[in-house]
Amino acid sequence: MRRLLLKLMTQRPAVAKSLHATYISLSVFVSWALLLSNPRLEIRNLSRRFAGQFAVDAVSLRLEPGQVTCLLGPSGCGKSTTLRIVAGVEQQDAGEVLIDGALICDGARSQPPELRNIGMMFQDFALFPHLSVWENVAFGLKGAKSARRIRAGELLERVDLGGYGAKMPHELSGGEQQRVALARAVAPGPKIMLLDEPFSGLDDRLRDGIRDETLEVLREAGTAVLMVTHDPGEAMKMADEIALMRNGKIVQKGAPYTIYNSPADKYAASFFSNINIMTGKVKGSLAKTPFGEFFAPGHPDGTILDIVIRPQHIRIDFDRAGQGPSPTDAMGHAARATVVRARFLGQNSLIDFKLEQGAVLTASVPSVFLPKPGTLFWLLAPRKNCYVFPRSV
Repeated sequence: MRRLLLKLMTQRPAVAKSLHATYISLSVFVSWALLLSNPRLEIRNLSRRFAGQFAVDAVSLRLEPGQVTCLLGPSGCGKSTTLRIVAGVEQQDAGEVLIDGALICDGARSQPPELRNIGMMFQDFALFPHLSVWENVAFGLKGAKSARRIRAGELLERVDLGGYGAKMPHELSGGEQQRVALARAVAPGPKIMLLDEPFSGLDDRLRDGIRDETLEVLREAGTAVLMVTHDPGEAMKMADEIALMRNGKIVQKGAPYTIYNSPADKYAASFFSNINIMTGKVKGSLAKTPFGEFFAPGHPDGTILDIVIRPQHIRIDFDRAGQGPSPTDAMGHAARATVVRARFLGQNSLIDFKLEQGAVLTASVPSVFLPKPGTLFWLLAPRKNCYVFPRSV
């Protein structure tokens, strides 16, 4: 193309000029198309071992600008190690991390953390105690002092700390320190923000407000957010996508509604709420339980299955002289049960029932419902709210 343009420049300059303009426009278009087709952050088959054991095992994720993805799981599942690898403070054994399609680290090469354009917020805020509030916010900024002060002031206004620039960190409350940490992390305009349980040190009264404010600021900036938490409620409130981890692996990934209502296994179901578990043995693609038979296609005869239902999904009906509701396809058979214990928790009541077959199940009822121990009821397990899994160890 370039040789053709040079030749035309000498022989037919007008045609060459037109072709050159078209070539430049096409190049710009292709560059933008490639940029738009790449996610802001991409993690490919990331792995890390310690003492021969996988801390992170083949983890893959894609985050678009403005997207919030939460790594959720218990302590030791690999979520913080994944975050440190993305930040550049931990080296992976295998896999790749890309930002806007550009490789920043793999098993052999690693771009320094300060060149990755990634911000971080931690549980301990990590403010510099010898610097004022505005100096903390401006710490990562470049340029003249006056310009840095203006930028810091704008961000402090944005987080409702406009008059706090001259204060020292020890003069602030926990919530105020968290907002200063947010302003400092956002100040350089990072493409990606990594949050390592930054709200767990705040009391319940402050946590929701600070969390919502943080998300609003980051989304306004179009920042992709990768967050770590062990709190499923926090993940449900904050995330566009949840990646549930166990033993270094992502066991399920999806939107909060999907991952809650379509759990991949018993572990996934139990991580988001308490669950009741019934067992049944497969015979002729059916598993028999106190609530009737459940379809179990694909499982050979003799397989033991766990049928899982959450307490809030169990339906309670009154005993009518030893009679319960009639069976239906949607609700299955009713199981007779006796109240063992009932307690009021504020927004709901929990009732423990013992089935005639011996199993104990818990039901959750909104508001106040405190039947006396020994009272007879009939319980129903709506089929749409039950999950059938092979029994796991």
